[in-house]
Amino acid sequence: MPASPSATPDHIKDVNTRYHDAAAGSYDEKWGIDFGRNGRRQVESKVNKALGYLPDRPFGDALEIGAGTGYFSLNLAAGGLIQNVTASDISPGMLSSLSETAERLAVPVRTAVCEAEVLPFDDASFDLVLGHAVLHHIPDLDRAFAEFFRVLRPGGLIVFCGEPSRHGDRLAMLPKLAGSVAAPAWRRLIRARPLEHSEQQKADDEYSLEPEVDVHSFSPDELRAMTLRAGFTSTRVRGEELVANLWGWVTRSMEATAEPETVPRWWRHFAFRSYLSVQKIDSRVLEPHLPPELFYNLLLSAGKAA
Repeated sequence: MPASPSATPDHIKDVNTRYHDAAAGSYDEKWGIDFGRNGRRQVESKVNKALGYLPDRPFGDALEIGAGTGYFSLNLAAGGLIQNVTASDISPGMLSSLSETAERLAVPVRTAVCEAEVLPFDDASFDLVLGHAVLHHIPDLDRAFAEFFRVLRPGGLIVFCGEPSRHGDRLAMLPKLAGSVAAPAWRRLIRARPLEHSEQQKADDEYSLEPEVDVHSFSPDELRAMTLRAGFTSTRVRGEELVANLWGWVTRSMEATAEPETVPRWWRHFAFRSYLSVQKIDSRVLEPHLPPELFYNLLLSAGKAA
């Protein structure tokens, strides 16, 4: 369930800050975020799809919006596609987790706690503005895109991936339901204990606020229109993941019903490897031929004229 249509921007920002602060410590494990070879391969594939090519030289100065724990920018930097990373987020907790991972990966990073609609950077400061699964959390997208345009250098690019399509968001309800129905039998099969939340846990921000953090889902035309209003050119919107997200939501919905420490390692390995395998069907067979609005995720790129 997304945030209420009557929710104010201040309420949305407060909810997102509190939720992501509370979730920061367990976020990577919950969403299977990888900072090794698989993670780098995933983010490079997303950039390739969004732009239509993979750059043959690294971006100089890059700003990530809503960087979270660093899945997008840190993997790109570790893979040599970004030289200088600035990570911004409304959540101090997420940036703290990102900084720890950056230190472990030996990736230098500058962090800034700020809102996407009011960026504390000079005009024309970056060659790339990017984000993953962030636009749907931002209350005032026109104001945010105007800021992206302002801080971008002439000839620079924006790349945003992992944004929920309106059709895909509705489609995800089916595998979520299937996973919930199958969960009791799945737990018996793998001998996992049911997850039981205490009243205190139910009151915690990570549990109680998750239904309110999402604000938007998109059509490709809406994303194109936002970039044009902000002054961008060469807008490109592509779809990503159909079968993979159907399978992914089934497994996530089942896993959400079990005590994490009782889910065996062999299952987690199977779930991750099978997701990557199904992902190949999307990228090789479906994504090149079907309209972007049919997929669960949308990928957006656009440029600022030189």
